[in-house]
Amino acid sequence: MIRAVVVDDQGLVRAGVRVLLQNSPDVDVVGEAADGHEAVRLVERVRPDVVLMDIRMPRMDGIEATRRILATVPQTNVLVLTTFAEDDEVYGALAAGAIGFLVKDGDPNDMIDAVRRAARGEPLLAPSVLARVVERARRAHDADRDGAAGPDAVVMARLTPREREVLTLIGAGLSNADIAARLHVGVTTVKTHVVGLLTKLGVRNRVQAGVLAHRLGLVDDAFRPVDPG
Repeated sequence: MIRAVVVDDQGLVRAGVRVLLQNSPDVDVVGEAADGHEAVRLVERVRPDVVLMDIRMPRMDGIEATRRILATVPQTNVLVLTTFAEDDEVYGALAAGAIGFLVKDGDPNDMIDAVRRAARGEPLLAPSVLARVVERARRAHDADRDGAAGPDAVVMARLTPREREVLTLIGAGLSNADIAARLHVGVTTVKTHVVGLLTKLGVRNRVQAGVLAHRLGLVDDAFRPVDPG
């Protein structure tokens, strides 16, 4: 059973999302919150698998709440729920560690599928949106560089050849099952590599790892692995 928390400052929205999710036999809504402060306290107490998090809320917005939740309950996956999928919000939410982004006026069945995927740790971001996030991350990285050769080279040096392969395929958008098939290994082996990668790279989830794969030049703008040769 997937344990979910719904966070939104509008009571009708929370009620609607709860009803929708409770109609799914494998999802249990274990709590609701009306703002970021309530959300942080609630998640620390009930430790759900997935949080559906609104962005624009009083007192504390969803981006800051996501950051605080994942600092204390890192095993929870946050799925951002918003009316307007603006670039600043997408980038801020993903930088805070959200695993995906869902627009409120989408198909109800998509929300249930999104919660299931989030519970499995699978990122939920359309390639077109991810492309914008990647480009913004590149610009921010270029602006922050002080001319010293080296942060990206240091990152690459930390990785084994197999970890580099897995990171490349994450950047190309492959699931664990797809990566396992491509590398002719078991899914459990891939999961082990992914966990090790996230730790080595200091990133919170697959979305952030995928952005890093693009920044490192392992994947091109069409989400295809780049042949180093």
